[in-house]
Amino acid sequence: MDIQAIYKQANALLEGHFLLSSGNHSGFYLQSAKVLEDPKTAALLAAELAAEIQAAGVVADLVCSPALGGILAGYELARALGVRSIFAERSNGKMTLRRGFEVKAGERVIICEDIITTGGSAIEAAEAIEAAGGLVVAFAALANRGFCSRVGSSITADLTCKLPADKPFFALADFEFPIYPADRCPLCATHPAAIKPGSRNNS
Repeated sequence: MDIQAIYKQANALLEGHFLLSSGNHSGFYLQSAKVLEDPKTAALLAAELAAEIQAAGVVADLVCSPALGGILAGYELARALGVRSIFAERSNGKMTLRRGFEVKAGERVIICEDIITTGGSAIEAAEAIEAAGGLVVAFAALANRGFCSRVGSSITADLTCKLPADKPFFALADFEFPIYPADRCPLCATHPAAIKPGSRNNS
C-alpha cells in the first residue's frame, strides 16, 4: 500500500510554509483529516494498521485516542480490531478521560493517533489510561513523522521522541521532511509567513 500516494491523492500532503506545534517551521504538513474524511479510505488504512498489530502478536481490549486529531483514526482501528474505542481530551490543560469513559483495571490499551511526531499527545493519553488502571501495550498511528522508531522501519528514534522504548509503535509509513528552528528557517526569506493548519490551531 502506497501511503504517500494516498495522502497526495487526498490533498493531505501539503507544501508551503508551516508553523508546527513545536514552534519549528517546515515546508510540508500532513493533514490526515483530509484522508479520513473518506470512510472507505479510513477503513482501508485502519485494516492495514490492524493487520500489522495482529501480526506482531499484540492483543488489546480497547483503543484510546487523544482528541481531536486521533479520534477518527482510533475509532477505525478499534473497529478493525473488534474492540472498544474511547478518547482522551484536554480539561484545564491536562489530557483526561471524560464523557463517562471508563477503563477496567488491567485492560490492555493501544494509544492511536492520526500522526505521531514526537508522541507528546500520545504519552499524555497513555498517562490518563494508566491513571485509570489500564495497561498501555502499544502505540499506533497512520503516519510517522520520522522522529520515533516504529515496527518495520529502519528509522532510529530521535532524542525528541517521547514514546517509551519498551512499547511497540506501529505506523503505516514514515514521512521525513526537513524541519527548521524558527530563527533559522530558510523558508522565511522566500515564502509568506508560516501558517498553522493543525486541528489545535498551533500544530
